[in-house]
Amino acid sequence: MLDAAALAAEFAEDLIVGTVRDVHGAVAGRVHGVTAKVAGGTTIGQRVHDGVSKVVYTSISASLKASAKGLKVAGEAGIGAELEASPRGRFVRAAIAGLIGDRLRDEGSRFHFDLGVRVGGRDVVLDRDGVAAAYPNATDTLVVFVHGLSENEAYWNRAARPRTEERREHPERRSYGERLEGEGWTPVMVRVNTGLPIAENGVALAAVLDRLVEAWPVDVRRIALVGHSMGGLILRAACAVSTDSEKPWTDRVTDVICLGTPHLGAPLERVVTKGVAAMGRLPEAAPFGRILEYRSTGILDLRHGLASDVQNLPNARYRLVAATLTRSPRSVTSSTIGDYLVPYDSALGRRKGGEEMFPGAETLHVPLADHFDLLNHDDIYAAIREWLQDRSDPPTKEESPTG
Repeated sequence: MLDAAALAAEFAEDLIVGTVRDVHGAVAGRVHGVTAKVAGGTTIGQRVHDGVSKVVYTSISASLKASAKGLKVAGEAGIGAELEASPRGRFVRAAIAGLIGDRLRDEGSRFHFDLGVRVGGRDVVLDRDGVAAAYPNATDTLVVFVHGLSENEAYWNRAARPRTEERREHPERRSYGERLEGEGWTPVMVRVNTGLPIAENGVALAAVLDRLVEAWPVDVRRIALVGHSMGGLILRAACAVSTDSEKPWTDRVTDVICLGTPHLGAPLERVVTKGVAAMGRLPEAAPFGRILEYRSTGILDLRHGLASDVQNLPNARYRLVAATLTRSPRSVTSSTIGDYLVPYDSALGRRKGGEEMFPGAETLHVPLADHFDLLNHDDIYAAIREWLQDRSDPPTKEESPTG
């Protein structure tokens, strides 16, 4: 945990202290500008103020830098608990990665992690021995789960929040993967550094799945892909990556299921972008734009979703799930904030004017649910189970509604 404390100290110095210092300077500059006009020049009070402020902020900054360096050294020496050793630590690491994962990668931080397949909170070694040990009951049908922004693979274990007395009487829900395992599928959980660009994560996921299929204990007959939020965009990006393999893993993909995925972009990111521009016009507010601009490339990529030229797999069926806070998908709330983060039409890939990104795709509307209810919901599982009813072979291009 010392690594986390070191990062927090560095973050505070770089972002919070810097923001307060710049706001202070902007306000003081405006006030001193008025007094200078009255006095006919710089006053003694202004010089004293500027000198004291410089000493104070320099001292705070130096103290935080020293603390961050000391904590980092202690963490590297093995003092303190490893973040990966506990679910809470892994939660913290995933959250930080979503916010500044690209920066951590570029700086070579110990907080950075690569995309990987996970079992029991650990990365699976993608060779035959490693995969066989991780999946002793491997079947020829894989269902791959990719989480959303600032999440990790454990988020799929989230218990859906009960909405009625009837649901409160039900036993605790198992995850989608656990339930599908009883249907003969082998669940594969992927952890992603969601602060990296979506296209980059797509390339990494394609490479990982290529290695996984090659090392799988039995011949893989069928693959289903399930992505939550940003995870759906990463899956689609991975499917568009070309490969030199004679039999690429994408040929085995029969189903792509997107849960609350912002195919047309997330309005919250667009609002933040406009907010940064507006803040820049006012000296006192401009420093706060630094906090908003600190967000990762992964977050920025959510502004508009994937590029329009990203093609769907011709041999797969696409299933789209959208939640709304209201009962009706046609309400104003559904068309603006949808499930809090993704509007209804964005989750279904329906552009203005009726144009659809996934013509013929099956869809599911989940009313009175938010973005994170999609991670474990009985109605969604029932739909997934039906969608994944066994078919001996992937549909041909002529059969596929997205071909």
